[in-house]
Parts: sequence; C-alpha cells; structure tokens
Amino acid sequence: MVEIEIDGKKVEVAPGSVVIQAAEQAGTFIPHFCYHKKLSIAANCRMCLVDIEKAPKPMPACATPVTQGMVVHTKSDRAIKAQKSVMEFLLINHPLDCPICDQGGECQLQDLAVGYGGSASRYEEDKRVVFHKDVGPLISMEEMSRCIHCTRCVRFGQEIAGSMELGMSHRGEHSEIETFVGETVDSELSGNMIDICPVGALTSKPFRYQARTWELSRRKSISPHDATGANLVVQVKNNQVMRIVPFDNEAVNECWIADRDRFSYEALNGPDRLTQPMLKKDGQWHVVDWTTALEYVANGVKQIKADHGPQALGCLASPHSTLEELHLAAQFMRALGSDNIDARLRAAEFSTGSPVRWLGRSLASLSTLDRVLVVGSHLRKDHPLMAQRIRQAARRGAHVHALNEVLQDWAMPIQTALTVDSAVWVQSLADIAAAIAQQKGVQAPAKGNASSAMAQAIATSLLSGEHKAIVLGNAAAHHAKASSLLALANWMAKQTDATVGYLGEAANTVGAQLVNAQPVQGGMNTAQMLQPKALQALFLLHTEPEFDCAGGQAAAAHLGQTGMVVTLSPFQTNLAFSDVLLPIAPFTETAGSFVNTEGRAQSFHGVVRPLAETRPAWKVWRVLGTLLNLPGFAFDSIEEVRAQAIPHDIPALLSNDCHAPVDLTPAEQAPVTASIYQLDALVRRAPALQHTADAREVSHG
Repeated sequence: MVEIEIDGKKVEVAPGSVVIQAAEQAGTFIPHFCYHKKLSIAANCRMCLVDIEKAPKPMPACATPVTQGMVVHTKSDRAIKAQKSVMEFLLINHPLDCPICDQGGECQLQDLAVGYGGSASRYEEDKRVVFHKDVGPLISMEEMSRCIHCTRCVRFGQEIAGSMELGMSHRGEHSEIETFVGETVDSELSGNMIDICPVGALTSKPFRYQARTWELSRRKSISPHDATGANLVVQVKNNQVMRIVPFDNEAVNECWIADRDRFSYEALNGPDRLTQPMLKKDGQWHVVDWTTALEYVANGVKQIKADHGPQALGCLASPHSTLEELHLAAQFMRALGSDNIDARLRAAEFSTGSPVRWLGRSLASLSTLDRVLVVGSHLRKDHPLMAQRIRQAARRGAHVHALNEVLQDWAMPIQTALTVDSAVWVQSLADIAAAIAQQKGVQAPAKGNASSAMAQAIATSLLSGEHKAIVLGNAAAHHAKASSLLALANWMAKQTDATVGYLGEAANTVGAQLVNAQPVQGGMNTAQMLQPKALQALFLLHTEPEFDCAGGQAAAAHLGQTGMVVTLSPFQTNLAFSDVLLPIAPFTETAGSFVNTEGRAQSFHGVVRPLAETRPAWKVWRVLGTLLNLPGFAFDSIEEVRAQAIPHDIPALLSNDCHAPVDLTPAEQAPVTASIYQLDALVRRAPALQHTADAREVSHG
C-alpha cells in the first residue's frame, strides 16, 4: 500500500491508483467531468486539477498516479484558481439553455458551475454551434453544442459496449462527437451513454421534453426482462412511469442497464393496455365488472372439472411473471387436482424431477474468467449485461469460445467460433469432450472426433487457465437434446475444473423452477397442452402463445378448440381464442420478486397505482381460489404470499448436475429463441425499441 496525504488527511491506497481514487477513498470530492470509475482515463476536461507539493504546476487528479509520501491540496488557492479557470474555459461556448434542457436539475456542469463558475463571462465573441445529428430512436443528439468533449460516450462504446459507434472528428474548436458517416448508434447498451454524459448533449429521445427532473419521484425496482435481474430506478410523474435509469449494484448490473430495461416502459402507457375485464359472448367482446368475470371463470372451472376431470385444466405461465404470481398459479392448479402447469414455454425437451438449473457461479465472477465456452447463445443480444462482463474478461486476455449455429458479432474477441447446425450440437460438444479426454488420457463420455482442429483448440484452452466456465444459452436450454448438452458440459467441466450453468432466458426462469411452475407428478408440459383439444380450460398468465411458445402461430391456432381460455395480461391480447380477458398489473404496478440466474431473490414494490381496473395477478389468483373454495388462499398481503413462495435456502436447491445418457443422433427440430426485442410482451409494445436496427433486422428477416 502507498500512503499519501490529501488535505491534511493520511490515506493508504493500492499501488497504481490515481489521486482522484485516493481522494474518493478519503471522502474528499474533486470536481471532474471526464473521469468515470468504469472507464479508462482520458484527462480531457482538466476540471480535476489539484495542487501537488513539489509539482511545477497543478496536475490532473485523474491521471496522476500516487507515490509514497505525496502531499495533495485540493482546496488551496492554486487548485481553486486552476479549477475556476478550466470552468470558465468550458463555459465559453456552452449555450445558455438550462431552462429547456432535459439535463437541467441533474447536470454535472450546472452543479459545478455554481461552485467554480464566474458570475459573468469575459467572452464576447460568437459561440460555436454544432449541427444536430440523428443517431436512431433512442438517443437524442439535437443539442450537441452543449458537448464539452469529455469523450465518456466514446470510451463507453469502445470499452463497455464493445463497439466504437461514436468518435471525435476534426480538431480544436471544430471538434465534434459524431457517428461514422451518418450511421446510427445500434448497441444494445447505448442508453447508458445518456446516463454518463455529464452535460445535456446526449439525452433520451422517448423522454425528451416529457418532464423536469425535479418533478419526478424515484422508486427502486427490478428488471422483468432477462435473467440478470438488473436493479432499476423508476421515475414517476402523475402516476405515470416517465423514465427508467440504473440503480448501482456492483454484484448484479454494476451501474449499467440494457436498452430494453430502460425503454420498455413505453408499453406501460401505450394504447394496448387492458383496463377492464372483458368477456366474449357470441363472438363479440363486452366489458364487464370483476365480479362477473371471476364468477364466469369460477363457474366454468367447476363445470369443466365436473364434466371432464381436473386433468382437463391447465396453465401456461410466463417466466417473466413474479415469483408470487407463479407460486399461486401452481398452487391454484394443484389445489384443483391438476399438474398441468408449465413456464418452459419455448422448450423442446421437458425433463421432470431435475434440480433447479442456474448460472453455476455469481454474475460478478463472469468478469474474472480466464476461459469460457458459450454454447447456443447470441450472447450479446440475449444477455447484454452478462456479455458486458464477459467482454471485460476478454479485454483482460480471457479466451472466449463459441459453439453456435451462425457466426455472430459479440463485440469482443472470440478465440474459437465453432459454427455448426443446431441439429449436431451434441456431436460437436462430444468432439470437444473427446479432445479433452485424449489430452488427459481418460475415457470420453461419448464417441467424438478428437482430431478435429477446432475441438483440440477449445480443449487445450479449457485445460489451461484458472477461472473457467461452460455456459449454456437460451438455444441450448430450448434444444431438443438439452439434457445431452448439459450432461456433456458437466463432464467437460469436471475434467477442466470449470463451472457449468445456464445463462437463463427470463427474469424468473430460476424462480419458476423454485416454485414448481412445471409438472412434477406426470402433468402435461407446454407442448402437450398446446396440442389440439388437449385441454378444456387453459389459463394464460402473461403469455401470448403466438410469440412466447415454441409452437408459435400453429399452437395459437389450436387454442380456438379449447372450451375456455382465460388470459391474464396487462394488454389486450389473445383476442382470437380467449373467452375471458383479466387485466393484471405489469411489474411497475404490483409488488413481487424475481430470482435471477445466480439464484439471487430480489423483491420490489409497485411504483405506481394500477391503471383503471387493473389488479395485481396474485390478488386475482387469491380471489379465484376463494371462489372455488380451494385451501391455502387466505392471504392478506403480498408479504404473506412471498413468505410461502420463496424457499428458505435457495442455494441448497440449485444444481446443474445431470446424469442423463448422451444421445448423439441429430436433433429433429431447431431450438426456438426470441430476439432481443421480441422477448416479452413489454418490449414487443415499446415503440422506440421496435424502431431500432435489431428490431428491423428481425421484422425484415
């Protein structure tokens, strides 16, 4: 450790630290713009100039390494004069548009100008003007005259998002931040550039001119999309969600969120919202009150159960539902005597009695990997925040290997990309296992081609290094031979001292397993329930079979032959085959919990009141259970449901062990996965996300 003195206070810091990091540790604030804890040092803005004894001039705190015995003054006359001079320089060309700037009220330049700016400007020449730019539907670059050239956005693209989409052109006062020859910013993490911009140069296009920051209430929540469980701050005005930004949690999402976490809120205020219960009579939809709708459902369930038995009842529940909703849905079906419930909507293989599948390690540890093999995932688009962590590992020299159907741009260096048809993924993994067996002199778990150059390269890499992981993506989880892939991955992990795990598709993929939202005693799985005339009554919780299920449009077409279909959704959906629509609350209007892929249970409160006649789904299940006289539905609060739903010892239930036999025959069907902006009902209804390059590629492809 190195001991230095800052403003008379002794502080010990790690060798290689810079002065501004030492000051943070000592609790001393040094003004800055270009420095960011997650980005490389640029020393562009010079706002952090400090007075260091024996130095000939003020030095930038962000770019000056500490040395033993260094004495730093951050508030001496010399330091303050230097900082005020820099502030005067930064404000020379800055437009005086704070009253209409979206950054007003949360602007670093505005805040620091109060302490370090002059009361009047000595500059009398014309201010420079920078022409606005159109970089896509998410980020507004309408007022680039505000830019102070800190290059945070440029470095974020290079270092975190992995793609340098913004750069600085020209020199001197003609310098501009812009994209390459009019391209758009298409990164799945691009919205973070808005957060890290210290002035109002980059702002949110959907939020533009919608509210002033001091008018917004700030409430914590959890992302309902992928399995990361990103922590959010939801900003609200007049009982309406206006903006979503990240809440710092180093163990989960650091200080970043994906664009779908940030912009999917648009769907909450969209025209598709279902605001009142509806019944279909003679092919026409009619608005009814809750009592009428619930009694209709309860009477229908009673009649169908009496006429056809409890096995004629089923439920498909989205893994984007809260843990409490999934728990009560499972409890409801089993209290009726049916085991027909499933949240594995896109799966092709349905194992029973298996333990809860998870990542196999902590999310934070992905950043420290030396070797990683990713099987069946478009890593960058399926799991943007996990990809970002693996990207940091790759930047430090980690070997990243991919087994996938097509070669994709993950915005990171890929050591080996093995691209083969999904039908033969098991054989390809067996080849790698055989190469590992050959190099170790042990028996291979299945017949494979050990002489394959690709397999040998991956095997050699996995047998070296210290921190290693084999991770299975969404396509591997939904594969027709998913258990064979997992069995081989387990054998390889054991031989190479790696961890094995699933990245996880949805916010509650792990949670759905924990509460047994899948058959446990021989009930029908998703594929079986979607067969023609398989059921007489089907509940759809946050589920749109056409988009959410492997069967797609064909599965949805069969549902017209089901006696009664009850859709519980925040949106007007499934109109063609549903008989009842019950408006339930999205994640912002209800309390609940999500269990992310590392097994971390995170609970949240509703941030706004339910819209119109919308009700939390856990209350709907409770009332239905009461109407049908089912035991175990006497809940007075969400906390009572949560106490029953969340297991006391989640880690004890998590395991990726698999002893299934390895089947090397080619799979007969390709795995079904959702693209980045088709994952769930919210992102599908967010206009800005649907106008991105990623969404356009899918619609045109």
